[in-house]
Amino acid sequence: MRICSFLPSATEIVYMLGLEDQLYGVTHECDYPASAKDKPWVVRSVFEGMDPQPSSGEISRVISERLEQGLGIYEIDQPAMEAAEPDLLLTQAICEV
Repeated sequence: MRICSFLPSATEIVYMLGLEDQLYGVTHECDYPASAKDKPWVVRSVFEGMDPQPSSGEISRVISERLEQGLGIYEIDQPAMEAAEPDLLLTQAICEV
């Protein structure tokens, strides 16, 4: 089975179950256990890699604009997802805040 995790806690569970060899993609936030950082990122923040880092005001503005457009603050890396060829996606619903 080929697994991709969209959630750091799910990534940790995959490792706890000894299924790390079946994990083919994680998010930019998956950093535990340390070897999870070596897995390809299939999900990343829209702010990932911005230099210089945006101010809190800029972050708020971008988030508001994206939500108005029906977009989220995370993006799926389509080429990475296609390369992972997952059978199972581990994720969760996001509650309204």
